[in-house]
Parts: sequence; C-alpha cells; structure tokens
Amino acid sequence: MSMNFKRRLPIPKEIREEMPVPAALAATKPAFDKRVADVLTGADPSRRLLIIGPCSADREDSVLEYVARLAKLAERVEDKLVVVPRVYTNKPRTRGTGYKGLLHNPDPEGAPDLLEGVKAIRHMHLRVAEVSGFFTADEMLYPSNYQYLIDLLSYIAVGARSVENQEHRLVASGVPCPVGMKNPTGGSTDVMLNSIYAAQAPQTFIFRNWEVETAGNPLAHAVLRGYQGLDGINYPNYHYEYLERLAEKYDPAKYANPAAIIDCNHDNSGKRPLEQLRICHEVTYSCHQSSVIDRLVRGYMVESYLEDGNQPVDGGVYGKSITDACIGWDSTEKLVLDLAERV
Repeated sequence: MSMNFKRRLPIPKEIREEMPVPAALAATKPAFDKRVADVLTGADPSRRLLIIGPCSADREDSVLEYVARLAKLAERVEDKLVVVPRVYTNKPRTRGTGYKGLLHNPDPEGAPDLLEGVKAIRHMHLRVAEVSGFFTADEMLYPSNYQYLIDLLSYIAVGARSVENQEHRLVASGVPCPVGMKNPTGGSTDVMLNSIYAAQAPQTFIFRNWEVETAGNPLAHAVLRGYQGLDGINYPNYHYEYLERLAEKYDPAKYANPAAIIDCNHDNSGKRPLEQLRICHEVTYSCHQSSVIDRLVRGYMVESYLEDGNQPVDGGVYGKSITDACIGWDSTEKLVLDLAERV
C-alpha cells in the first residue's frame, strides 16, 4: 500500500544541460513564439493557428518523417496558417492503465522506464525542432515535468481531465508560452473559464520543492473539444450557437486576450477522425458569418499521422496511431490546403 522509491531521476536543468538546444536553433525560437502569440492576441488577425500531429508521438522515426512533410506543407500556407507540430509524449488514460506515452514507455511494447522516457521525450522534441525549424506543442499532463521541455515548447495544452486541477491551473500561470485550457469531459464552460481566469492571475504555490510566484499567463485561452453527456453520447461544442454563447461569457474586461482553439477530434468528432475536415470547414464558415466568432476563434487542433486510423500497440504499421485514430497524410494535405484557402 506504500510507494516504492526506485531511483532519483535527473532534475530538468540537468537533462537540459545534457541535451541542449543548439544555439543557432535557440536563437530562432523568440520569432516563432511571437508568431504564435500574435495570432492568439489578435495582433495577427489574418492567420490562424494549426496545432497538428499524431494523437501520441510514439516513435521517433515516423514522427520525424511526418514533421518533415509537415514543414514543407506549412511553407505553402504560411500566409494563412501558423503551424505548430503536435508532439504529445504524455497520454492520459481514463482508467489509469495501458500505454501512457513515450515518457512512460520509450518502447511502446516494453516495460515502463521513466529515466529513459525523460531522455526520449526531450530527444524527440529536439529532433523535431531541428528537422522542421518549428517548435512544438505537448500536453502538460504532469505539471512538474514540463520543465524538461520548456525551452522547446511553443504551446501547451491542459487536458479535459486535468483542467479542474489546482496544480495545473497554478503552474499554467507561470508557463512562458500559450496554454490552452480544454473544456472538461462534462462540458462545463464555466469550469473552463475559471481555469483560464486562474491561469491568467498571479499565483504563489509550492513547485518542485520551491515556493514560487508567478505573474499570470495572459496567453491562457480556451480549447473546445466537445464533451460526453450523462447519457454517454458525444456532444460537439464547435457549432455557431455555442461559439456565440462562449463569446458572450468570455468577457474582455475580465479575461486577457479572449481566444478559442477548436479541437476537431475527440468528442467534437465522436472520435471519427475524417470528420475533422468537415469541422474545420464549418467553423471557418461560422467565422465568415460573424465578426464576433471570427475574433474569438484563433485556430484549430487536428490529429493526423502518416496513415489513417489506429492500431493496437503491437500492430506494427509504420506511421499509424496506437492511441486515438488519426487522418492519414493524404487527408492531412487536403485539410491544410483547403483550410488555408478558406480562412
């Protein structure tokens, strides 16, 4: 019934020193971060964010092939979309069991190895930045771990299961990049907005054995991912009327930089990944119909990989998701090009 303390892991500073970001690459990050921030604040009203990539970044070779293709595609749409590669290396599990991402399982079919996992996630994010020139997005599933990657991340998401958690909200207030706060699994807009308010406020708390103070994060914002009703049915929250209601509650006098990112998979799609194309188009159409919605919606999240669908952990298909189903590359290319024409 007690914890077994197996071994001391390196602190984030030690890992960052062991695996540093090359100086030339680090010098490009402020400009990349500014492009992302300018979309969220509305300073760049002509472009949208597109946070796109596998549901889970499970193996380095296929992820690097994916982001190399993505970087070339992003060049073709750079006047309309700011692309941030989705490199999610921590996976929440509803029942706490199964594959938990690269951090836990650097070999998806092997036993958990968190020491090798910490090194594997940093190596993957570093290689993605080197290959693509883009800095990355990941989920802050474990607030104390984000510092292993903080010099490589340009976007952080707080998931639907975590958004009500006090520590996630407080740590988000001190993260030096945008943090997307998802609506909870039950769908409450008030819970999501409360999490944004907390993340934007100055906070004092204990973090990694330190008493810390934060100034608040003005780039904390909403992510709409749909929800599951008490009847077990998936309900979307990207439709026109929902966006109108959110805009009314998301008061600029109370929140800095009101902004929403639409997560096009999960409960919004009912985990039917091909619906992501239609959802992107519907939301874009809503933006064209309403200046209020146009100011609110600043981008999209899309789950995509090299191959359509998903497979078991031991499925063995290169570039196919071992967690939630994704759209494959052909559909990804179509979605990105079509979206760039419509925004």
